[in-house]
Amino acid sequence: MSTKQSQLQAFERLLIVMDELREQCPWDKKQTMESLRHLTIEEVYELGDAILDNDLDEVKKELGDVLLHIVFYSKIGSETNDFDIADVCHTICDKLIERHPHIYADVKVNDEEDVKRNWEQIKLKEGKKSVLEGVPKSLPAMVKANRIQDKVAGVGFDWEKPEQVFEKVEEELSELKSEISKGNMDAIENEFGDVLFSMINYARFLKVNPENALERTNKKFIKRFQYLESKAKELNKSLKDMTLSEMDVFWEEAKSV
Repeated sequence: MSTKQSQLQAFERLLIVMDELREQCPWDKKQTMESLRHLTIEEVYELGDAILDNDLDEVKKELGDVLLHIVFYSKIGSETNDFDIADVCHTICDKLIERHPHIYADVKVNDEEDVKRNWEQIKLKEGKKSVLEGVPKSLPAMVKANRIQDKVAGVGFDWEKPEQVFEKVEEELSELKSEISKGNMDAIENEFGDVLFSMINYARFLKVNPENALERTNKKFIKRFQYLESKAKELNKSLKDMTLSEMDVFWEEAKSV
């Protein structure tokens, strides 16, 4: 692995390249924080895909893309004298030191749960009115639900046992079933949301990341369905002309591929 000095040199090289691109490249000159925003989100999702695929070479590349965006925003900030990359680095260092008193002060902790509780309490002392202020509004709903539950648990608003959470899941499913029988779509949607929220909460107690779990299932389904499509093509058949029982044969095959 590289030394700390070579790591610093590599980072300096990136800063120099960013300066050159901003001065000389027509596309880079034109970019603003707003124009980069959707690209940054896309890069983070690509990083997430690489992590789930356990493709470490791709993880390395995608981390570079994300780092480039951080440097790019910092370069734009420096042009208006609002902040630069040093400010960004110092700000996160200060935050980490402040929020880890068990490392940088004399606070004692027993486990990671103590660390999370301290983290949320410190944020409230910093002036935040709610522990939920830090949950971005634009997060996808499932990720947002997971973060909400994580944060309120950090201040003690939580179930004591996984069994209690599963009972809540069953309760919500029963309420959903009741509303389905009545046919009220607004109530059905509300109860369906409650079921999803309680399932995401249960995932937390099982130490399962619900977003990762669902994405793994998405990938598994895509792989199996594409196997089904390839088999249908080999038979010169269209899926819409096949019976479900015919498709199910290949679906079961796909599970063992």
